[in-house]
Amino acid sequence: MTNVMEIRGLTKSFGGLTAVNGVDLTLPGKELHAIIGPNGAGKTTFFNLISGFLRADKGTVRFLGEDVTGLPTHKISRLGVARTLQVKSVFNGLSVHDNVWIAAQSRSRFLNPFRPAHSYAATARKVDEVMERAGVARHRDDLAGNLSYGDQALLEIAIALATEPRLLLLDEPVAGMSPEETDRTVATVRELAKTVDVVLIEHDMEVVFDIADTITVMNQGTVLRQGTPAEIAADPRVQDVYLGVPEDDDAEG
Repeated sequence: MTNVMEIRGLTKSFGGLTAVNGVDLTLPGKELHAIIGPNGAGKTTFFNLISGFLRADKGTVRFLGEDVTGLPTHKISRLGVARTLQVKSVFNGLSVHDNVWIAAQSRSRFLNPFRPAHSYAATARKVDEVMERAGVARHRDDLAGNLSYGDQALLEIAIALATEPRLLLLDEPVAGMSPEETDRTVATVRELAKTVDVVLIEHDMEVVFDIADTITVMNQGTVLRQGTPAEIAADPRVQDVYLGVPEDDDAEG
């Protein structure tokens, strides 16, 4: 079976700083994969490289067996990779429905400016389905700029889903949320992961260890460790650079 994504030797430097250094990573699919690590570990740069926001200095990225190394963002998106950003990126002056509609219609190469929006029946059905899946259907007619921070994050996920991705990259999806917003977003992501391959960057370790099937730990631009949540939690190197010593061990020492 073809892996969803295969990354080999991925490297990116900015001046004298190597932000991503020879990263090898395979995403087999059918799992929710989390990438964690301290600030400056290279996680967001890694996302930028595999989604086409940045061009790698070295290395290769294959998506569903196809070499996508160096392709621009819009071409990688059309192949089936969608991502959200740390800074929420929605059209504040448009309704929730219209934000999602624009993303859904972007999958079509042709848009007739004189054709009424309601006549795009297939797009309309997809928009309704995506809003329901992402948990923002109740805000259909609300302006995006009036939503709570948590609902804006869910709207951004809906926008990404509207492009019909095979792989969804979420960059800190619950950052800045209240506990209630976090619970709602986690439930949504867990449900989405049943039908779409999800990779997320997240600093909330409670969320990561709750929902991830596999965790990759990055440190100083390299992969330090990959494994199940239990394996990652028990790894002394991971504890040293990021998680800290477990409370029980600390008490004994």
